[in-house]
Amino acid sequence: MNTMQLDLRIQAKKLIQHLWMTWEKGFDLLSRLSSKHVFQFGICKLMVKKYKGPNIPCSDGSWINNGEWIGELHINNDHIKHMLQSEQPDRVALQTARLGRKALQDISNALDSYPELAHITGLTGITMLHRGIVYGAGFELHPLQQGWFKKVTTIYLRLLMKVMHPSGSARVNNYEHKLYPMLLVFSKPALYKKYPPQGKIK
Repeated sequence: MNTMQLDLRIQAKKLIQHLWMTWEKGFDLLSRLSSKHVFQFGICKLMVKKYKGPNIPCSDGSWINNGEWIGELHINNDHIKHMLQSEQPDRVALQTARLGRKALQDISNALDSYPELAHITGLTGITMLHRGIVYGAGFELHPLQQGWFKKVTTIYLRLLMKVMHPSGSARVNNYEHKLYPMLLVFSKPALYKKYPPQGKIK
């Protein structure tokens, strides 16, 4: 591949990323409409909404039940994109893991400080990076139920990885058998145990 072809590929990648992030911003606005409250904790956005799905048994004996209030976690992909522009993917993964743990500590601190968060029973999120970035963070991993939601989520997250990761399609094609979405779960008691509150947020 000559220099001109490489430059064209880089420019095309940037354009695709820009279009993807524009679409994500629109989707984010729609998601906010279905949330009662939205907070930003570092690299993580926390959407307070009612959980819709099968009841989830947690390893500490507690449950997250259909209809209860939860905090739904979302990573700031725009922040990830900017980090990938100046850092190697492995380093970005380590930084993202560190920032994610910092966000979880901030959320633990906030649960008793923000009345909007006092009634949530736990945190949930969906990711394909359960083998790397979230390892050691303390989440329980639960498989998604078979059905249209799992299929759509798998397609979406694989497309996201193709768009965001420098090696794009090659990485997804090489590791496709390992790239499947999992539900991340943190019951409120487990969050407090893993990240003991360090004082109320003022």
